Amino acid sequence: MQLSVIILNYNVRFFLEQCILSVQSALETIDGEIIVIDNNSPDDSCEMMKKRFPNVKLIQNNENSGFPKGNNIGVAQAQGEYICILNPDTVVAEDTFVKVLAFARLLHSSQLNDSMGIIGCKLIDGTGNFLPESKRGVPTPWVAFTKITGLYKLFPSRPETSGSRTRIFGKYYAQHLRENETGKVDILVGAFMFMKRDLYLEVGGFDEDCFMYSDDIDLSYRMLQKGKFNYYFHETTVIHYKGESTIKDETYMKRFQEAMHFFYKKHFNPRSRSLGTGSILFTIFMKVGIVFFSFAKMFQGKSTIKRTPKSYLLYSANQKIADKLSLVLQKKVSFHDLKTEKMVISCSLRNGDGTEIILDNEFVSFKESIAILESSRNKSRSVGITFKIIPKNANFLIGSNNSNERGEIIEIE
Repeated sequence: MQLSVIILNYNVRFFLEQCILSVQSALETIDGEIIVIDNNSPDDSCEMMKKRFPNVKLIQNNENSGFPKGNNIGVAQAQGEYICILNPDTVVAEDTFVKVLAFARLLHSSQLNDSMGIIGCKLIDGTGNFLPESKRGVPTPWVAFTKITGLYKLFPSRPETSGSRTRIFGKYYAQHLRENETGKVDILVGAFMFMKRDLYLEVGGFDEDCFMYSDDIDLSYRMLQKGKFNYYFHETTVIHYKGESTIKDETYMKRFQEAMHFFYKKHFNPRSRSLGTGSILFTIFMKVGIVFFSFAKMFQGKSTIKRTPKSYLLYSANQKIADKLSLVLQKKVSFHDLKTEKMVISCSLRNGDGTEIILDNEFVSFKESIAILESSRNKSRSVGITFKIIPKNANFLIGSNNSNERGEIIEIE
């Protein structure tokens, strides 16, 4: 078997449904499998899985065992040569895995041979904006400080003039690489991590002493310690709604602090050779930095004022859905009939202040939907265009208007 896609779910039933639909489409030409591990979700995720995806392997945990342990359980039962750790609040394109597999094989067949660690890809949020955490550097105390204080924004680095600024201020988000440039990076995000299954097992998988939040940093870093190279691959884009699986509240802040403590204690102990000194200043900085970073993360995750769309535009070939949406949304829904009209977005958005675009996945592929989000990102910011997707054969709309808030689900039946 070529590929096992591992999806750890907790309480995001609708996002999980859409995610699996996209993964199934992306595996159509690949010998692969999907393994879903549910961490004792209180919603009806497992019931949905059994009803809608009876052929997908479902592992039901009796407790929320955390991100590392949940994924390790899934990988232990995987049969693929490669694995992809994938968040349930993601949407992959129909050719995502074909492209990543081809890139992995290219690396293995080149002079690099067995030096490949983890491959990540370009991630965007629900409005099409690039998520800079798609590629990151090791969060050493200084690198974390540039993030906490915003120095990386005050001294933006441009790859074409890469130099001292990039080395000093641009490491947190690996600014030596452009968004649309493939290359080596230190750290990848756990929302999408593609690697050889044997390598994952060789390094011990995710460290189960960490409940969540620094597990992806730790795994990426251990790949570097093993002499492997991690890669950011820009030629496929994945939606990561980001924020659907986790509400950023006081519990989040506490767990994030614990996670950063875990990572620094494990890899940057003040007495270790990696720092060369046992300076008490490091310990003080680490503790203060973690608190500041945790607060920044928590408030970054607070929802903004919710804006109700002024109008809706449905791209579909099903008039019945347009009629249904008009009743549910209690507003007229403009219908762009794909049976008779071409898929044109740009013209409809010129004066579309407050318009919500609804894409019917029955007629608009996930790859096309992702491309539409990416190409419309500037309009999303300037005139408030938002997007929802109706997954194929589903009875709900789904989307997110902000990378720091929980997404919105609107049931239509």
